[in-house]
Amino acid sequence: MFREVWQNLMKDKFARAALLVLGLIYAALLFAPLIAPYSKDFSDRTMAYVPPSKIYTIDENGSLSRPYTYNWVREFDENTLQITCVPDRGQKHYLQFFKGGKIVSVKDGGRLFLLGTDINGRDVFSRLLYGGRISMTIGFLALLILFPIGLLYGGISGYFGGKTDMLMMRFAESVMSIPSFYLLIILASILPSGMTSTQRFLLITVILAMIGWAGFARVVRGMVLSIKNQEFVQAAKSIGAGRLYIIVKHILPQTTSFVVVAMTLSVPSYILSESGLSFLGLGIQQPDASWGNMLKEAQEFTNIIYRPWLLTPGFLIFVAVLCFNLIGDTIRDVLDPKSKVR
Repeated sequence: MFREVWQNLMKDKFARAALLVLGLIYAALLFAPLIAPYSKDFSDRTMAYVPPSKIYTIDENGSLSRPYTYNWVREFDENTLQITCVPDRGQKHYLQFFKGGKIVSVKDGGRLFLLGTDINGRDVFSRLLYGGRISMTIGFLALLILFPIGLLYGGISGYFGGKTDMLMMRFAESVMSIPSFYLLIILASILPSGMTSTQRFLLITVILAMIGWAGFARVVRGMVLSIKNQEFVQAAKSIGAGRLYIIVKHILPQTTSFVVVAMTLSVPSYILSESGLSFLGLGIQQPDASWGNMLKEAQEFTNIIYRPWLLTPGFLIFVAVLCFNLIGDTIRDVLDPKSKVR
């Protein structure tokens, strides 16, 4: 099955492009200390809100040169009454490669901001790499909790049926009725203040997963109801196999196609959840970075107009969610031919 899925992913040009983009994103996040020009704690308040650094390869004489950049300095424009950033052309700062454990850095006290800086003078590009580690991996933690619980719960409910099924499904429905958004707001107010932002959001993610398993369990239960009367299940019963063994070894593996599709399509929802919660101040807290709390700074109108580089986290969220959805749709078409549009 997995070989067939992989072959079809490679045949679909959109899924193939999505895999490539996600591969590049996760590779960049994995090697963030090597790629990022600065550490996640770097801050230079004299460089607040400076635009992306310009890299030059042609000198003032028109000759080809080693890549270099200029530091930004602030000047007051008497006509517009605004402070603008202009390059300090008094000193060139040459780029150096593979020095000091970094792919690219700057010599002679220069500053290199590939995507500009935020209000605290922190390099946006470096924070994107370190913050993406949380935004792009937090969903997988929830899946590790949600899917095993939902699979086993739905499998037991569907296999036993009767009163057991009725009671288990009523409990699942009561869990599904819990308003998760308001629950998160309450949790944000009662969680200990001494928790780190990472611990805080991991706890919230676990709670979200503990709520989200119920809907998944209902779908699994419906699939098990149609599988449990098939011949291979009856054969396992006739040889004396235990009920739990039949559920785990014979019935649940038949739901693999649905599980793979559901997992692929669930990751984007958790990426959006993290981003939304951090944007609202309920998730990762400053000074720690995530794509959600980095995007929060771009909500001001003046920042959108004059500092568009602060919107980069939103673009990355859009790209990541789109890629996961493209891959999930392709896998669904492969494993469930009925879903194909004819």
